[in-house]
Amino acid sequence: MRLLLGLDRPTSGAISIDGKQVIASQSARQLHWLRRQTGLVFQDPYASLDPRMSASQIIAEPLWALGIEGDHHERVREVLTQVGLEPEMADRYPHEFSGGQRQRVAIARAIAHRPRILIGDEPLSALDVTVRAQILELFQQLLQSEDLTLIVVSHDIGVVQHLCDTVAVMKDGRIVERGTTQDVLLHPQQDYTKRLLAAIPVIPGAERGGATSV
Repeated sequence: MRLLLGLDRPTSGAISIDGKQVIASQSARQLHWLRRQTGLVFQDPYASLDPRMSASQIIAEPLWALGIEGDHHERVREVLTQVGLEPEMADRYPHEFSGGQRQRVAIARAIAHRPRILIGDEPLSALDVTVRAQILELFQQLLQSEDLTLIVVSHDIGVVQHLCDTVAVMKDGRIVERGTTQDVLLHPQQDYTKRLLAAIPVIPGAERGGATSV
């Protein structure tokens, strides 16, 4: 994730988006194009939201920072509705939202500037089971309506199955296996992937289903 966002320099190889190379040593001005292309959803929605800022200020912050013109107030209302919150909630502060609502605000902030790539850092792990299902559904809706590319880092195989077309299995910072989600999860080729999947608890009588691609 840090490589994709231009925060770290790869020890080998290169990362390019639409033919433009991501170079960590570039200035903020030079990486402005990358900031416009990407949005980030953190793991903990409470820690990632400034408690001194209202939801409206939080969501509009990337619009100001990136110099995006237009009616920011209207865009905030629009994106709140898009993530399943009432526009009237714009004046609330993070402590006035539930955990699931805070993550919706975080997602609203990540997509407010209309990025092409949305990056999720374990975006569901801090939520309870019921709320996780709701946020999963929201991600699926956004992928369909916004034409987003979602890159999600997760240890939760269920999340990977529901959200991802392709998957890369990493060990010690290296990709050991990659392919379509269904192929990798149902027909793993590498020993590490097999051990990883074998460690998943299985409820007696339940069958592991195939991947759902979006």
